Amino acid sequence: MYQLVSKLIVYREFGEDSMLSRLAKITEDFHDGAPKHELTTRIFAEVKRILDLATEFGFDDNLWQNYLTFLLITNKNSFTLTAEKVGSQEGSVNHFVKNDYDIFRQLFVYDFSALEEALDIDCFTTLCNYHAIIKKERMYNLSVSEKVRTLSQQLAAAKDVDAFFDILTGFYADFGFGMFGLNRAFRLRDERAADGSVDIYPINNTENVSLDDLVGYEWQKQRLIENTEAFVDGKPANNCLLYGDSGTGKSTCIKAIINQYYNRGLRMIEIYKHQFKDLNAVISTIKNRNYRFIIYMDDLSFEEFETEYKFLKAVIEGGVEMKPDNILIYATSNRRHLIKETWGDRENMEIHGEIHTNDSIQEKLSLVNRFGETINFSKPNRIEYHQIVVALAKRIPSIQLDEKELLLQADQWEMSHGGISGRTAQQFVNHLAGLNQP
Repeated sequence: MYQLVSKLIVYREFGEDSMLSRLAKITEDFHDGAPKHELTTRIFAEVKRILDLATEFGFDDNLWQNYLTFLLITNKNSFTLTAEKVGSQEGSVNHFVKNDYDIFRQLFVYDFSALEEALDIDCFTTLCNYHAIIKKERMYNLSVSEKVRTLSQQLAAAKDVDAFFDILTGFYADFGFGMFGLNRAFRLRDERAADGSVDIYPINNTENVSLDDLVGYEWQKQRLIENTEAFVDGKPANNCLLYGDSGTGKSTCIKAIINQYYNRGLRMIEIYKHQFKDLNAVISTIKNRNYRFIIYMDDLSFEEFETEYKFLKAVIEGGVEMKPDNILIYATSNRRHLIKETWGDRENMEIHGEIHTNDSIQEKLSLVNRFGETINFSKPNRIEYHQIVVALAKRIPSIQLDEKELLLQADQWEMSHGGISGRTAQQFVNHLAGLNQP
């Protein structure tokens, strides 16, 4: 194995701590006659790491091939960067890449039997014929698991290196590579990474919701679709503010949009208000990637004393550097004017000492004006509330109430559960589904 790994060119930077690098070193030391008990201990340590990775991502069947596939689609190098969301292109680099893929084809079917026989172990045989314990989807990243396992089977069945090349570069074209290729939504850690850069990490198991799941609000959904369609197609598009009453589906719309356009290269990074100071660093990290990014801010609003909105204003427009065309900002808020405005802002200058009162007011209004698309989500009336309840209840076969009784109970429910809204309707239907679940 160490002889194979040493011949890698484009894909050689996995890090000395990678399982492949460590296993290659173990096979080299085995060839040089290192003590068997020491080799066994080192092998078991790497086997545990493979098992831990398999548990995290729900791998199964051939964990060794799953691991090698995971390595191929998470490795950042000059080729994967150029192939990201584009696929293969003509160029001399393909010669070196195919060299590496031929090596990986050999690693896919690497024979561990001599090592196992000499050390009296069978761990690699078990890894290559693995039967995973059934786990709930919430315990691992289902989306990544499905992609890796499917691609692993396809690569293992490739008849030659050209087929291997076409399969893998096809994956790069469809999804990309690394965490942005495998996941659709991300958050920002409060602490910086070890190298001082912002630490963006994936959100596992994002909610599987679609725009059809949100009953009503058709024109609002259509405006959001039109803007997002333009964005993913590389056409001019606007930053979006979804504002209005709570529980009306603003956040659901954003999640659904990400799900709907993930396969077309749309990704989302959720950022909280206290992280706005890192916005420029986030943009620098993603501006040259071949994806379209929505920076998502949920429940956005500012009190008088909060000044983080100035970071946001500078990023949206007004800074020296132009905002990259692969980034938009989508935000939700319960109020149209994001920055709290008091009557004190409008009182005369003798009382409050503000000479240019209009300037003070315009400063607070200027943030919302930088969202080119503002979409209102107002609270439904009772008729609309009833329509939402009926539509949601029809999706649950166990709810057998006639419509009159259903709506009577829905009205009783909303009076003690936050009033009329889509969220209240969903909570009521969840309540009924729980009562009628066999």
